[in-house]
Amino acid sequence: MADREPAKVSPIVPSSIPPGDTAPMSDTATVPFTSSFDYQALGDRLRAYRIGASLLAEDVAERLGVSRAVVYRMEKGEIVKIETLERLAVLLGTSMASLLGVEVEYHASALGLMERMRQLEQVSDRIVSHFEPISLLLTSDRYLGHLREMLLETGPREGGDDTRLADIDAMLRILAERKAFFEKRRPHIVSLIGLRELERFVHTGLVGRVDLPPEVRSLRMAAARAEVARIAERMESEPIDVQIGLIDDAMPAATFQVFSGPSHAVLAVSPFRFGELPNIRNGIATVTASPEAVRMYRDMIDRLWKQAYKGPAGARQLRRLLERAA
Repeated sequence: MADREPAKVSPIVPSSIPPGDTAPMSDTATVPFTSSFDYQALGDRLRAYRIGASLLAEDVAERLGVSRAVVYRMEKGEIVKIETLERLAVLLGTSMASLLGVEVEYHASALGLMERMRQLEQVSDRIVSHFEPISLLLTSDRYLGHLREMLLETGPREGGDDTRLADIDAMLRILAERKAFFEKRRPHIVSLIGLRELERFVHTGLVGRVDLPPEVRSLRMAAARAEVARIAERMESEPIDVQIGLIDDAMPAATFQVFSGPSHAVLAVSPFRFGELPNIRNGIATVTASPEAVRMYRDMIDRLWKQAYKGPAGARQLRRLLERAA
């Protein structure tokens, strides 16, 4: 992601000029005003909603009657007209409030949500997450290949194959970029993992449906066990940039991430999942910077973290789980 552009500055004529006098036109008579609105974040949301709608920049340009360059400038935060935003909201199937980041963004597309998460991860120093079964950022290099097979196995058996395949490949590209960025930049990540979800994961295997041939199921179960063993190794080595907590209790039905940086704290809550029997088709995800929502999730995270198995103790729990599943 490119560096954020400096906020636009507009002159404001001071209100203390006596009646009848004319304001001087020199630069010294103006008071600089720095907008607090984050135009780059607006551009990021536009891009995420466009990707979620499976539209190219050319498609948006054609429907708005503008050039492709104008669309790319808008996605950099260079917004000229409110009318253009209103037309974009209609085109992308969202609202002005969501585009502007007022209260809550709603994402009915897993593809759009993954792009939004990629954007947030690239500007965050600390990420706290709960995914089923484990965070994609912590999976092996082989996991995305298994995920592609699972996504092809799930969903409707007839119709829309070309569109579905294009969306799956687009999503995998975003996920690969997220994983590569994490490995390069190494933000501090805290991952909460439910033991019950992991147990189901190793017994079910990396599958999109359960009616697969026995030999395929056996291979996919072995792949799931390998991912859990990888987590155990991470917990034993205790890397400074990754903290993992195993929760022996019921976990929230929806997965979540809290992204934190020097000037932001953003919460993403998602019904989509990328473990066994994945779901990327049905659900509504939310993204919000509401201080109340962030605070409530942080309180829950603190409570779960206190009761979690960590480090070598957690690794022992995972090895016992793998022994039972062997």
